[in-house]
Amino acid sequence: MTKAVSYLRVSSVGQVEGDGFPRQRSAIQKFADSNDYEIVEEFRDEGVSGTMELEHRSGLAACLARVEDNGVHVVLVETSDRLARDSMVAELIIRQFQKAECKVISASGGVDLTAGDDSNPTAKLVRQILAAVAEFDRCVIVLKLRAARERLRKKNGKCEGRKAYGATMNEMGALALMQAYRDGGYGSEAIAEKLNTAGMKTRSGKPWQSGTIRKILARTRTLAEKRARIA
Repeated sequence: MTKAVSYLRVSSVGQVEGDGFPRQRSAIQKFADSNDYEIVEEFRDEGVSGTMELEHRSGLAACLARVEDNGVHVVLVETSDRLARDSMVAELIIRQFQKAECKVISASGGVDLTAGDDSNPTAKLVRQILAAVAEFDRCVIVLKLRAARERLRKKNGKCEGRKAYGATMNEMGALALMQAYRDGGYGSEAIAEKLNTAGMKTRSGKPWQSGTIRKILARTRTLAEKRARIA
């Protein structure tokens, strides 16, 4: 088995006594058991914002020191935003683990957050998109709640029709990845395979197919062109 350490973080003091740590620990352990990792030590930051850099996060700093000094080269986190919510902070932290020749892997989808460098811009872009999506998710919560209240006020039985793909946060993240892979030269079959490997599902919960990828990308390109003409 490959030795690994885990890193957990909650952003508020109230979450310390809640389900934050147990949930993260369970997800990480499940991923470790399925992928032949042995967790030899756990590091955590309690009530520390994900926008704080390394010098303000004693648990993460200790985790980095551990992998630099003790020959463990894998850190497991529940999701990318446990490492950092702010995309710039995430990039700076990732660089520190890259220098230590250590992988940081998200248990959600098994994504290697340290994959890619300046010689592999597509992988680097995917990593940055994941961090940006996590940051955007936090910022958009208020808007989603406001929209839900507005729908309740206007409830009149009118059917709004099927929304275009990308209407929800999960769909936004998947769509951003599709576009990044397409711009990196991947075909629809390769994109479908990567999304399925990452554990992402279609709107109906089924695995991705190349035809679905082609339709979504073609539709979004058409919408972008229409908006550009209007502008």
